[in-house]
Amino acid sequence: MPIAVGSKAPDFNLKSKSAAGLADVKLSNNFGKKNTVVLFFPLAFTGVCTTELCDITAGLSAYAGMNADVIAVSVDSPFAQEAWANQHKIGITIVSDLNKETTKAYGVLFPMLAGVGDTSARAAFVIDKGGVVRYAEQTATPKDLPNFDAVKACLATLK
Repeated sequence: MPIAVGSKAPDFNLKSKSAAGLADVKLSNNFGKKNTVVLFFPLAFTGVCTTELCDITAGLSAYAGMNADVIAVSVDSPFAQEAWANQHKIGITIVSDLNKETTKAYGVLFPMLAGVGDTSARAAFVIDKGGVVRYAEQTATPKDLPNFDAVKACLATLK
């Protein structure tokens, strides 16, 4: 069960890989500056995850226009995430939760996905500039996408 709306968002410091190398991405770097949409997804190189992150990339300006940063989290290595992002021209920040600590902290661990092991469930969180969770959703199955209209509606209420 995902962490509750109104609770303090667990901070994280996770690795992201790009052509420039490995970089630390820390949620709390946005506190006091902008809202954050944190998207958990099961695995890179899978159909629904590719569709989701390509769609988010195509609509990234809408999130920027609401003073929101988007960070996607999976249990893949940052090297696999980079290859996938490059292949599909995914332009949002993707971070690696290889040890699953952040996934567990947000309450969205999906046990034994397709018999291959534990992954992140598909989930969306809106975290305000103060670090408080304002929207939380874990989809019923990994094949279902979050309600992005609800995510945007929540962002629209935040300053």
